[in-house]
Amino acid sequence: MTSSVPRLVIAAPSSGSGKTTVATGLMAAFAARGLAVSPHKVGPDYIDPGYHALASGRVGRNLDAYLCGPELVAPLFLHGARGCDIAVVEGVMGMFDGAAGEGELASTAHVAKLLRAPVVLVVDASSQSRSVAALVHGFASWDPEVRVGGVILNKVASDRHEALLREALESAGVPVFGVLRRVAQVDTPSRHLGLVPVAERRGEAVEAVAAMAEQVRAGCDLEGLVSLARGAGALSCAAWDAAEVVASSPPPPLPVPSPGAAAPSTPPGGSAPIPPSALKGPRPQTPDGLVVAVAGGPAFTFSYAEHSELLTAAGAEVVPFDPLRDQQLPDGTAGLVIGGGFPEVYAAELSANEPLRKAVAALAETGAPVAAECAGLLYLCRELDGQPMCGVLDASARMEDTLTLGYRDAVAVSDSSLAVAGTRMRGHEFHRTVVEPAAGDAAAWGVRVPRRRLEGFVQRGVHASYLHTHWASVPGVARRFVERCRTS
Repeated sequence: MTSSVPRLVIAAPSSGSGKTTVATGLMAAFAARGLAVSPHKVGPDYIDPGYHALASGRVGRNLDAYLCGPELVAPLFLHGARGCDIAVVEGVMGMFDGAAGEGELASTAHVAKLLRAPVVLVVDASSQSRSVAALVHGFASWDPEVRVGGVILNKVASDRHEALLREALESAGVPVFGVLRRVAQVDTPSRHLGLVPVAERRGEAVEAVAAMAEQVRAGCDLEGLVSLARGAGALSCAAWDAAEVVASSPPPPLPVPSPGAAAPSTPPGGSAPIPPSALKGPRPQTPDGLVVAVAGGPAFTFSYAEHSELLTAAGAEVVPFDPLRDQQLPDGTAGLVIGGGFPEVYAAELSANEPLRKAVAALAETGAPVAAECAGLLYLCRELDGQPMCGVLDASARMEDTLTLGYRDAVAVSDSSLAVAGTRMRGHEFHRTVVEPAAGDAAAWGVRVPRRRLEGFVQRGVHASYLHTHWASVPGVARRFVERCRTS
């Protein structure tokens, strides 16, 4: 099977060059012309896809060769791009910057090669003129497998400045597809973890996206960019399909016991593992009413769309709720997923919603599956910056100045509602908070880099951790979670 979805990868020499402005503006400008636009983001970033969704009217999706593996990048891309006229993929950091110590892995250049997509390089030209040619030539020639199809010049000061830049770039042989001037209204506010999510500034975000679209429409050759996108190479793979992978994937493997060893027992505070026989065979049919509640709203904006799709494929009814406003969990909740976000910003409001905090604690007390990542971990703690939280975990959390950031290679060290001990997964940490203790009596993960440590909590049906993971890499996780919802 081959597919030739027109597509562009928007890259830059470094962070701060204007990738988000250009990518989001292109998505909105193409959509305004009546094109169905598929939005994508390289790497684990959750915030940019929110702006992409606002610009395109479709779910923003991530393409992460570290979390999911290179082999899933093209299938996940095709899944997101079904029925679309064009796809725009925003890169991460500088074009060749990937996972630390892993070469090109998970870089924008790596993903562009996996997608056989032309690259448009966004260059911050604010402090250069003729030197731009050397910069662009270097990026265009560094890796012959990466096709730099054109340049968009950002932060250009004047007509004279533009003329100098264009004259210099003629020698580099790379077409200029656009010139953008600095425009204040396209700036998006930031805080300690990057841009402020769309869910927190809906009105202002709509205005910012509209301004990006107008700037790109006025300053870029949209017809030329569409033509470039149509020159992308064919992809010879099938689109990822949640139902197919859930039905065909085995459950996470049980660890192999050493000779003469007894069967693994339930860890303190943990729950008994589901036998593999219960998870084999066709995708299970779930009785009506098996609800998995998924936290959302301004405090919990970080999630991958594929998680809900996998849960649905495994037989659950996924129902969103907002912990800032809803005082009870959705009716019939059998399991709970609390992803990442900014609970530290909303600690007082989350704490004030005592009825929901008690409902979450009561659900966890029954042994129902609860999967919490980063912000979800903080919400389950006893307190966050002195504000009472759900009290599911005997731990406290607080803000700090130090940023913890990076990819992680992890191994499950306790049987849980997500995985059996020994399951390997890759994750990503991104936070300025500390939880004490860092791990429970039954830890969630053993992490090797940047230092060996135990991390997270497993108790009864709860799996809580700082690590953000992408379940598409191990779809048996969703299947196991829904089975636990059924049997708990």
